[in-house]
Amino acid sequence: MLKATLLMDSSDAEAVLSSLSPEMGREVPRSRVSGRAENGRLTLEFEAEDISSLRAALNSYLGWIRITEDINGLTGDEK
Repeated sequence: MLKATLLMDSSDAEAVLSSLSPEMGREVPRSRVSGRAENGRLTLEFEAEDISSLRAALNSYLGWIRITEDINGLTGDEK
């Protein structure tokens, strides 16, 4: 099993985690993701059966994080 941890400092950490939570709860056959937000830091932990699955999960989550932060910036929800 391959593992990766993504740490991100963000004033939007709670909002980002909330936005990602539905995706984390989905059944994906070859990868799993868990996360937490505390003290302005988002931590995502990835586990995957192979490098392709790990890369795909990381790319997906990084894209969703960017979208969430862009929306928060547009709506003025940044802290």
